[in-house]
Amino acid sequence: MRVNLKNPNTHQLKQVKVGFSWTTFFFGFWPALFRGDWKWFGIQLIIVIFVACFTFGLGTGIVGIVFSFFYNKLYINDLLESGYVPNDKTSEDILLSKGITVASN
Repeated sequence: MRVNLKNPNTHQLKQVKVGFSWTTFFFGFWPALFRGDWKWFGIQLIIVIFVACFTFGLGTGIVGIVFSFFYNKLYINDLLESGYVPNDKTSEDILLSKGITVASN
């Protein structure tokens, strides 16, 4: 399920997936880098390095699995905090049904 978010200042549109992140599941922290989400890229990378030090690299896949359950929600919340708003009523309803707080216009 995808939602459309719009930045009213720059008129930039983003279509963002809601729910489980298959890209994070398969590729770990790389989707955050390709989205330009530097904050969560850095956090995931630091956690991967930390986990790798204690598990000789064997536990790094677990970080991607754990983050895949909630990364999309974190990304959407960051977009909403930076000024993005749902572009249509359907997108707003989907966000509200998934427990994501949307500021009223």
